[in-house]
Amino acid sequence: MTLDDLWFLATRAEQRAEQAYHRLTDTYSQYLEFSRTYDVSRGRFRTLARRVDDTGAPYGAHTVVYQPSGELLLVWHEGVDKWVLPGGGVHDDESYREAAERELHEEAGLEAEYEGLAIATRVAIQCGEYSTWGVLPTFQARAETTTPTVDDPEGEITDAKWFRELPENTRDRDQLRTWRERTLR
Repeated sequence: MTLDDLWFLATRAEQRAEQAYHRLTDTYSQYLEFSRTYDVSRGRFRTLARRVDDTGAPYGAHTVVYQPSGELLLVWHEGVDKWVLPGGGVHDDESYREAAERELHEEAGLEAEYEGLAIATRVAIQCGEYSTWGVLPTFQARAETTTPTVDDPEGEITDAKWFRELPENTRDRDQLRTWRERTLR
């Protein structure tokens, strides 16, 4: 792929992200909005831009699963060495919500009642003069079963636990605290 091809890929990805974002915001209401920016290598930029071009979402779709007591489910991701929300890539035949549900089942083995979109994050991706963005949809769901069982086919997720207090090494900890304070008061 030449440098000009990378620019075209980034532009296509941006258009796909716009479509995905508007579909989410037209479908759901009462969600939080956040943004984050990543400066990445050229190879990583290409990978993420391709994902956005394919699905609109560079990091797939995720779920914040809660119990009425206020506990949140987190899974341990070996690759990032942090507690994270269950979630991952979107397959061609899936909606964001379907992908989030599948990933929850794979990474924690739980059943949950999905209630809507919890967080819509705009993810800006930069590499030198190139930039694009994508969406990171995070759905909210009330746990119907509470004993996690990890069966991640990719082997990245090695543990799943409920937390009342989010560990220091939780990805997006402040966003999750904000969501919990707003939603589970």
